[in-house]
Amino acid sequence: MIQTALDHIPAPKSAELLGWHLLDARPAEGWIRIGFDGKHEFCNPAGFIQGGILSAMLDDTMGPAVFVMTEGRLYTVTVTMTVNFMAPAEPGPMIGEGRVTQLGRTIAFMEGRLTRADGALIATATATARLVESTRALR
Repeated sequence: MIQTALDHIPAPKSAELLGWHLLDARPAEGWIRIGFDGKHEFCNPAGFIQGGILSAMLDDTMGPAVFVMTEGRLYTVTVTMTVNFMAPAEPGPMIGEGRVTQLGRTIAFMEGRLTRADGALIATATATARLVESTRALR
């Protein structure tokens, strides 16, 4: 397993709820792969995982891409996020891939993909985030 800046901070309760676990990262490239547990408790009445939960998974993929790219120096505060839902998400393992498309001094642009374990695309996202020094943001 690759070592990243994420190894030095405790996982927040929201990440634990989503079953967040690091699968792979290429910090120099601003790329990360995260595993999630699509729990039955996340389902809407139709039996599919609710869109807000999928959005949270994507948000919790893209932000960490910046964090590992900056070796833990910068934390992201999401300003905008656009999610496109491509297919219903059934309970089960999911994989998020996040990529930093541009990193400035005060703002970052990111994109993400969420797939089922078999690679089928569930949702995509783009996001803009304000950059904050991690020493000021993390408690």
